[in-house]
This record gives sequence, C-alpha cells and structure tokens, in this order.
Amino acid sequence: MKVLIVDDEKHVRDAIRLLVDWDGFGIDTILEASDGEAAVKLVETEQPEFLFTDMMMPGINGVQLLEWLQTNSPRTKSIVISGHDDFDLVRNTVKYGGMDYILKPIDPSELNEALRKAFEARCQEDKALQHAQQRNIEMNQLKPVYWDKMFSNLISEPTYFESISDSLQQEFQISGEIKQCRVAILSMLTMDRNVRDKFASSLDLLFFSIVNICNEYLRKRNAGYAFRYWNSTSEIVLLLWRETNNAEKLLHSINEGIAGALKTRFDFGIGSTEPFPCGITKSFQEANTALRQRNLLKRQSWVHVYSPSNAPKSVDLHVGDFEEAIRLALRSRSEDHIESAVGQWFEAVRKLPGISLEQLELWRHEYNVLRSRYAKEFAAKTDTDATSEDWPEQTDASRYIIPSDQEGILSVTLWQREWARGLLELSRRTAEQRKDDHVIYEVAKYIQNHYHHELALQDIAGRFYLSREYISRKFKQVFGENLSDYIERIRIDKAKLLLQSPHLRIVQVAEMVGYRDEKYFSKVFKKSEGLSPGEYRKKHL
Repeated sequence: MKVLIVDDEKHVRDAIRLLVDWDGFGIDTILEASDGEAAVKLVETEQPEFLFTDMMMPGINGVQLLEWLQTNSPRTKSIVISGHDDFDLVRNTVKYGGMDYILKPIDPSELNEALRKAFEARCQEDKALQHAQQRNIEMNQLKPVYWDKMFSNLISEPTYFESISDSLQQEFQISGEIKQCRVAILSMLTMDRNVRDKFASSLDLLFFSIVNICNEYLRKRNAGYAFRYWNSTSEIVLLLWRETNNAEKLLHSINEGIAGALKTRFDFGIGSTEPFPCGITKSFQEANTALRQRNLLKRQSWVHVYSPSNAPKSVDLHVGDFEEAIRLALRSRSEDHIESAVGQWFEAVRKLPGISLEQLELWRHEYNVLRSRYAKEFAAKTDTDATSEDWPEQTDASRYIIPSDQEGILSVTLWQREWARGLLELSRRTAEQRKDDHVIYEVAKYIQNHYHHELALQDIAGRFYLSREYISRKFKQVFGENLSDYIERIRIDKAKLLLQSPHLRIVQVAEMVGYRDEKYFSKVFKKSEGLSPGEYRKKHL
C-alpha cells in the first residue's frame, strides 16, 4: 500500500514519517509533496490508498485538494493535520470525505488511531468491491445461459414475449417498432472432424466460441441475437429483428468470421420473414426444414433458404432390403463377407441423386434397429450400447456427427466405413461373448466334477486364468446365482443322495461332498433343506 504526506513544512512531513507504524498497516511506499499541486500529480500517477494533508499551503490548499480527491480519487482515504482549530476547515474536511482532523502538535496515538480507522474503512471497501466484482463476473457468466433459456422459450411460445418485453428492451433495445423477424439455424452436424476432435472434451467451449462470433456481427448492426437452443444439442439459433432482407448476406459474413477463427464453416437454414413476435415459431420451423431437406451430396451453398418447392422426393430404399445378406455375413464372422454385404447397400445408395438429412436419419434408425436385433439374436446378453459408437442416437450430439468431408458434403465412403466397422465390432463382441460364456460353463463343469474337494474362488480363478471379480460377475450373469451358492447347491444335492445309503455315517457323507467339519455341514444342510442330515435320512429311508 502507498501513503502520500502533503505539507509545506518538511519537519512536519518527517514527523509523520517517524510517528506512524507503517509496517503494521501494510504500507510499504511513503510519498511526499510540499504543496497541493505536487500532490495532485502524485495521486494521478501513484494512486495512493491514504493521504495526510495540511490545510494552509501555497497554491492548491488543503480544502481544494480534498475537493479534488473526492471527484478524481474517491477511494483515497484522507486525514487532515492542521495547526488551525477552525470550524470551517473541519466542516470542509467532513464535506469532502476526510476521515479525521488532527491538530498540531501531533499526538502519535491520535495519528495512528486515525490511520487505523482509515485502514479499516479502506479494507472494507476493498472487500465490498471484490464481492461486487465477483458478483458481476458470475452474473456475466450466467447472463448468456439466462438469455439462451428466454429465447428458447420464445421460439416455442411467441406469446412469452409479453412477459420478457421489458428485459428485451433494456438488454437489446427491442421496442414496439420491431414489426418483423426472421430465424436462422446453425447446424453442427456436418462440422469438420478436425474441429470436433479439437473440442471433443469441451463442446461447451465450441458452442460458446461460435455464439460469440455470431453475436459480434449481429450486435454491430443491432440486427438480432444468437443463442444456444435448449431443445437441441447440435443447433445455434439466430433471431433477426433487423436486416431481415439482407439476412443471407449477413449469414455468409458470419460464416466467414467463423472460418477465420475456427478454420471451418457451418450450414445455416433460414426461414421466411414473419411478423414479430407471433411469426417466430413459423420462421424457425422453416429454417429447420431447410436444413433437413437440403441435399447432403452437393454443396450449393452454406446458407439454405426455405422454399416449399425444395422438398425432396421420397426414396424407396431401406436398410431392411439388405437384412438377410448382412445377417449371413455376421454369422460368418468374416470381415470380407461383412464388408461385401455392407457394400451392396452402399452400391444402391451411390445411385441416388440426392440424400436429405431426413432420409439419412431414417436409414440410421433402421440400421440401429437391425444391429440391436442382430445383437440379441447372436448373443443374448451382448451389451448393444457398447457397440453404438459410430451411429448413436441423434440426441447424443457429443458423439454423433454426419460423416462428411471438409466441405460439409456427406461422404458415402466414410459412411460405409463406419457402418462396416460397427458391424465388425458387433461380430467381434458377440464372438467374445460366446467365448466368455463357454469359459464360465467350463468353470461350472469343473465344480460339478470336483465338488468333493475344497473349492476356493482364488484357486478357481487361477486355474482358468481369470480374475475373481470376473468369475463372480459372469457366473451370476449366466446362471442367476452366486458361485458360492452354486457350489453349496451341488454339494447338498450330492449329500441328499448319499444320505439315502444307511451304511454311510453323516461325517463320511460330509467329507465326501467337500465338508471337513460335520457340524458346519449339518448347519448348511439344515439351512438349505429345513432338516438336519439325520432327520432327512430318517424321512427318506
């Protein structure tokens, strides 16, 4: 911290310097000025936290200095040290924010007490300022989320405008003079894979960056607002309330700005100009339709304007038409056969003049249904979710991306590669599942043949080179009971047969089924059958 001592008498400045416990107040810089003019210059350059000043000085006097401080450096805490016991001087000290008025000759205790009060006041102000700054930071962080929610509500329910009109006026200057609007949607489904990989662990940061770029262009013109749409995980919506006739050009400019920052461009769909706010939903739906109906095989433009005449013709081609070939290929577990079966489907796809997003999503759904069916057919307990990495559900935007090239055009080659890889993975997993099931049946067979020996889970795991946890989990999954319960059930069943022989003592029966302790055997047997071994023998002989 810094302090400035202002007095035209050097011995007074020296006295103040000597009498104050500067270290105790965290003050490490002591500045001096012999008049008010020099003090003003030092305050401007050094911004001291505290200031001691005389009242009677040549040029700018103490009262004028205090008045200047109140306007130009209001956070500097001032203390007056004067040789004049004058009411007007005291009144002006209070008027211009002075913390105390000390008379000469200086009393050291008064001086330090005055600085203590000034120090505490300054610390309280600093804390309040830090708290206010932190709140402002938090508010600025929350504000975009708040407006994302408000505008998302407005898209689905235009009458919501009435409840937020005052806030919109204050934040965006949307007044009653706004009569029309137009909605555009930025789709992230065909983004460049390099960008997706770069932001794989921080998709929120990618959304934040794109929204900021969009709003830089929109706010320059006060043309609208871009926000992350709450009802979609892959779309940014731009609501335009000005320059609606120039919207396509504006969107192209925004896309170039994005390309400059992120080295990629995005597809925009844009609806028609509609009345504000009642036409917002209609324009949004048109923008969505423009995106969903565009031809993914051709790059005519990055901005797709809605037109009823652009609706694509329906395609009579379904994944199910190739179901049998794909099933047989999966049964063969041959990579060549699987790739060949998938290739038959894509040979038909390549003959199509166009593919819309709607059509692509339909095929993806058919593919997922078939793959799920195959998983259940080939391995009843296969975890099908684990093999859905290439084409997950549309709602999972953190993983789903249309296989496209750097121009955002659907790459049938990449698409074919992904489908083939997904089916190969399914084939591999089902084969592993069968292998795992085979091993666990071998474990069960081993128990059936060695029930009369001591059977510890650790020994069984070591024999089959498997972990104890895996055997326990897999055994429960396949047989529906714990390994220990299975061993106990096998032993009790064998014991029940042996107890029907009157020539065997119970202790012998216990040893023959793996129990070295007759009492423990009797306890386990009664818990299982409700009868002691002796009672069971009497009942069945």
